[in-house]
Amino acid sequence: MTDTVRIQREPFDLAAETAKLTHGRTDVGAVVTFTGICRGDEHGEPIAALTLEHYPGMAEAEIERHVAEARERWPLAGVTVIHRHGRIVPGEDIMMVATTSSHRQAAFAAAEFLMDYLKTRAPFWKQVEKAGGATWVDAKATDDAAAERWSARGRHAAE
Repeated sequence: MTDTVRIQREPFDLAAETAKLTHGRTDVGAVVTFTGICRGDEHGEPIAALTLEHYPGMAEAEIERHVAEARERWPLAGVTVIHRHGRIVPGEDIMMVATTSSHRQAAFAAAEFLMDYLKTRAPFWKQVEKAGGATWVDAKATDDAAAERWSARGRHAAE
């Protein structure tokens, strides 16, 4: 089992990170990756950049806790979660989640589970820079609803 959780300022190489998860493994039948990319607009208004801040140590621990929960729910061979911080301009990668398993269903479900929790529970703060200035952004209600389906109450519907 291979798990990697990193929070870093510099860009990451999705192909290299995915190769690390599968190199020499004969038990992996599926790899699911998701990469979040900084968009150039929000509600039709241009974005100059995003600035992401985190609570060092706490953010990694929280993500690791969710990776452990994903491992309890699905038979995973490996997980990588990398999240960037600092100023990120449109077109740049923000974060990635990669899950591996013997079968695609587990890899897809675990990746979706991790993404839903990263959007709502990981201790990151996002500031959006637009022509009119910079504003801090709260989690969206739709993101909270997506994460809620994985709770004990919504667990069976989500799996």
